[in-house]
Amino acid sequence: MESNAVMHVTVWNEFIHERSMPVVQKNYPEGIHRVLASAIEQRWGANVSVHCATLDQPLHGLSDDVLAKTDVMLWWGHAGHDKVADSIVDKVQRRVLEGMGLIVLHSGHASKIFRRLMGTTCMLRWREADEKERLWIVSPGHVILDGIQGEYFELAASEMYGELFDIPQPDELLTVSWFEGGEVFRSACTFRRGKGKIFYFSPGHETYPIYHDFNVQRIITNAIAWARPTDGTVQLAGRNIKQPLSPIAPNTPS
Repeated sequence: MESNAVMHVTVWNEFIHERSMPVVQKNYPEGIHRVLASAIEQRWGANVSVHCATLDQPLHGLSDDVLAKTDVMLWWGHAGHDKVADSIVDKVQRRVLEGMGLIVLHSGHASKIFRRLMGTTCMLRWREADEKERLWIVSPGHVILDGIQGEYFELAASEMYGELFDIPQPDELLTVSWFEGGEVFRSACTFRRGKGKIFYFSPGHETYPIYHDFNVQRIITNAIAWARPTDGTVQLAGRNIKQPLSPIAPNTPS
């Protein structure tokens, strides 16, 4: 994909809490997906085309046509993980292996698609106590952290996520979070599966206005550019290669 091509981004959100919890409605009256979409559009302007999809839409808003056009997908889920059809998870996984970028946010750690791609439980410790979160930068200079000033940034109130986080060893660890109650957490991690790039970013509990934060928006919008597909081909199916690329010397008995 050419670097100056328009990025086609799909923001997927289950869109349950915003319609059932007043505090979440206050933070995200039109849904978490709309806040994220607005941040992406403001950051990338004419260089991006954003589509939103939600759990209650036919095919969860992820038709074959939508998936085929998507360069990078954002995924936010919490209460509806088990309501996502396995057939859709299969298709999203396939697109990631083919090169579609995937950004998994907050409680999406327990989503079917993230657990499928990681091959682990992806479980962790958590606590809701309105505590401070300090995100320490441990990969300074990484493109996903472009524009983040200082050695760390803070969120005044956040849900605690703590280790052990049952994921494979990340390809890259970008931030480590410290929480006021004492726990730490690998809060920004990258992975590759097939041709696809995956970014997990933990801040974003629905009862806090975290997705309005400048640093959080900056990291997510940076990650979109990082995760966009690159040129090249990938063969996902096993192949019996009967014709060698170069001659094979006969096996002469000794």
